[in-house]
Amino acid sequence: MHAFGFLSFGHYGHGSGPGDPDAGQALRDAVEIGVGADEIGVNGAYFRVHHFARQGAAPMPVLSAIAARTRRIEVGTGVIDMRYETPLQLAEEAAALDLISGGRVALGVSRGSPEPALRGWEAFGHTGARDPRGADRAREHFETFMSAIRGDQVVDADPTQGPAGRLRVEPHSPGLDRRIWWGAGSRETAEWAARQGVNLMSSTLLTEATGASFADLQAEQIALYQAAWREAGHDWAPRVSVSRSIFPIVSDLDRHFFGLQGQGSSDQVGMIDGFRSTFGKTYAAEPDQLVEQLKADAAIAAADTVMLTIPSQLGVDYNLHILDSFAQHVAPELGWRRNSDGPVEPLPA
Repeated sequence: MHAFGFLSFGHYGHGSGPGDPDAGQALRDAVEIGVGADEIGVNGAYFRVHHFARQGAAPMPVLSAIAARTRRIEVGTGVIDMRYETPLQLAEEAAALDLISGGRVALGVSRGSPEPALRGWEAFGHTGARDPRGADRAREHFETFMSAIRGDQVVDADPTQGPAGRLRVEPHSPGLDRRIWWGAGSRETAEWAARQGVNLMSSTLLTEATGASFADLQAEQIALYQAAWREAGHDWAPRVSVSRSIFPIVSDLDRHFFGLQGQGSSDQVGMIDGFRSTFGKTYAAEPDQLVEQLKADAAIAAADTVMLTIPSQLGVDYNLHILDSFAQHVAPELGWRRNSDGPVEPLPA
């Protein structure tokens, strides 16, 4: 790795006190964490998107607020559930955000994970999916979205209103298509993403359980993605990210919150969406131990960017403490380059 960001799940509650922010507080905290992270030198601020749940659901206002108050940090998602999206509207909003930010968007999209609502995307007006999980609808929306992002002309002009011909979505932000990511939870979807010509955002879980470690499974997924990218013949190099729960223990409060999680932590295997899946372990230790553990993680070595999942409900100050501790004590030993060093570049495949 040579870049890291934070990935916020955006959990909130009822505003009953510390650790239980309401929706408004959670959104305001998200912006302040993004602003503080930019000052630390963190490379990216990324947000999960869920619907019909007490989590972040509408990322564009948050990303725009962060972009308007920062100079260098990437702003993005991990991931937007394309089953729920109106693709041309999303393309308009993404382009506008990219222009506001000066080209700092890193937008992760995918089919998304299981949601509380039964076929919730249909309540958003997106009916007709043949797959009960809506994967076909997500990919159809993605195809339309990418066509618009790339500046294709997607609709006939009305000759009574001007010249005949075809029109593209406006605004258009050149180069944004190379900063779109697909969130992949399997080898097959990673290879598919490579053929589509988008960056790889390897999921927080993989829908397979072979007995190999999560890190090794993820490294294999990345290698397959890179091979498929080369085979597709794209003329540019893609980026790859992985997500991890990493907590440097540098204070008694850190030890109180996460000390036990790091003791004997191991990957977990369970069922999700009908698939036997592998979930990554939590890394929580003093910095020198963390450095050695993370250097041994094959997927971190293969990715240019690591996303740290953060406990956003613990508030702005504590989350910035986590990011600052990682930036000071761990990341430099892994090859990290601050956001002031320029945009993140892909690692050689």
